[in-house]
Amino acid sequence: MPTILMALYRRPEGGEEALETFRRRYAEEHLPLVRQTPGLRSLEVENVTQAFGETDVFLVARMAFDDRASLDTGLGSDPMRQAGRNLREIAPGLSTLVVLEHDEELSDVPARRSADAASAATDGGASSEDARTGAAPSLVGTELPGNLEPAEGRPDADQ
Repeated sequence: MPTILMALYRRPEGGEEALETFRRRYAEEHLPLVRQTPGLRSLEVENVTQAFGETDVFLVARMAFDDRASLDTGLGSDPMRQAGRNLREIAPGLSTLVVLEHDEELSDVPARRSADAASAATDGGASSEDARTGAAPSLVGTELPGNLEPAEGRPDADQ
C-alpha cells in the first residue's frame, strides 16, 4: 500500500486578493518544487467544495509514495526542503501536513467490501457496477443525519 503525504491548506486572511496571490504562488513556485521530489508517484490538488463541520480548509494536496521509506527519502531531498521553505514564505502557518498509511485492521477487507456492495445493490443503494467492483455506493442525493449537515446549512453555523 502506498504512503500518502497530505497537505491541508487554510484560507489566508486578506480576502480574495490574498487567496489569489496564494493560489498563483502555489502553482508557480511551490508545486514545481514538489513535482521534483524523488519517489513521488502522484500529486493531486483538490479544492474543498463542502465541509461537514466548521473549517477554513479550502485546498488539499495528496502526494503518494510507494512506501514510508520512499516518503522519508523524498522529505529529505533538496526539492522538498526548498518546497518547505517556499511554503513557509507563501503560506506561513496556513498548512497542516499529515502522513497516511493503510490500517488493515480498521479498513474493509476485499471480501467484506464486495459483500456489502452486493447487499447495497439489492437495496438500491449501489449500482451493479459498484457491486462488481466492490466500490462504495455514492452518497449523492443521500439525506445526511443532523450531525453531518454542511456548516452553512446548520442554524448555529453563524455563531
